[in-house]
Amino acid sequence: MNSTTKFQLSLMMFLQFFIWGGWFVTLGTFLGNNLGATGSETAMAFSTQSWGAIIAPVFIGLIADRFFNAERILGVLHLVGAVLMYLMSQAGDFNAFYLYVFGYMLVYMPTLALVNSVSFFQMKDPAKEFSNIRVFGTIGWIVAGLVISYLFKWDAQEAIANGALANTFTMVAVASAVLGIFSFTLPKTPPSNSGGEKLSIGEILGLDAIKLLKDRNFLMFFITSILICIPLAFYYQQANPFLVELGMENPTGKMTLGQVSEVLFMLLLPLFFKRFGFKKTLLIGMLAWAIRYTLFAYGNAGELSFMLILGIALHGICYDFFFVSGQIYTDFKAGEKVKSAAQGLITLATYGVGMLIGFWVAGKISDTYLMANGEHNWEMIWMLPAAFAVAVLLLFMLIFKDEEIKLKDD
Repeated sequence: MNSTTKFQLSLMMFLQFFIWGGWFVTLGTFLGNNLGATGSETAMAFSTQSWGAIIAPVFIGLIADRFFNAERILGVLHLVGAVLMYLMSQAGDFNAFYLYVFGYMLVYMPTLALVNSVSFFQMKDPAKEFSNIRVFGTIGWIVAGLVISYLFKWDAQEAIANGALANTFTMVAVASAVLGIFSFTLPKTPPSNSGGEKLSIGEILGLDAIKLLKDRNFLMFFITSILICIPLAFYYQQANPFLVELGMENPTGKMTLGQVSEVLFMLLLPLFFKRFGFKKTLLIGMLAWAIRYTLFAYGNAGELSFMLILGIALHGICYDFFFVSGQIYTDFKAGEKVKSAAQGLITLATYGVGMLIGFWVAGKISDTYLMANGEHNWEMIWMLPAAFAVAVLLLFMLIFKDEEIKLKDD
């Protein structure tokens, strides 16, 4: 790639994840404080991500891969998203907001695949080049959190009481419009299936990889992947409202430590993978979920605030050691013929089915442990997913048989 293309792709990734991190992290806090949403209603809003994840592969497979350049579809979707984001900032009640956020996730989730398509098409060796581009997405997410907390201070308790978090949607609407317009200047990325090869819905969703479930180990991994997404949903949905309710200063900015940790442990993952193997690496990831939520349960914004910071910093182990390791394992088990289908199946299972269940459970538990004074019993809210993560860990440890997996560089 020449330097101009590299800059374009890096800026595209930066804006793509600045947009996501600029509103999704504080969504639970906004809904509870600005729209008076219940835990169940908040879960409905977060679940739109899962519906978007389920529908996105169909959109990509039936439309994006067949008829239009990826960069043009990317531009149109982000321009539509900018309008929906602005409408979300103006919504006066949850019912109106839900319609807008549902529509927004239907147009945003396909863009995650599209930015990858645009990037891969320009690369001679994606295995070496992609990570250097993708890291700007993580930087974009981090910058969004720092802007909210440290530049504008929209997540300070007084600002939240005055409705300042509505500004996050306006900020993201502007960023979406910028990326939408900028997308039309990106290098041309023609449809990958412009010949019109017929694909079934099963192929598009990765259902052709279902035969892999005949393998006992892969079946156990598949079930575990769905189950571990239940405690994962608690973090996305509850962490920011939790930190705000406890009175932590600059909570959104401090949560970006999780993305910094994600980058660090991504670099360390191959070392763990080679030293401990796949099974132990996944077990470490699941154990990290239990430790993180225990730290949240007993930490506070005062002298025990280090427990909250440590819990946030564990995000890299929680995410990388399970989900990235899982992608590597899926690639290893699938083989060339159903590799893409297998990854699609795991994505559908985790971000689709698993997270959908997880958000619903998190919302119900949040409502159950809402006390009469309007605050939550956070100890119980966090210890329940911690215990669940331990149960999943034990199930996986007892049933999954370790097997040697060689990385491509071995």
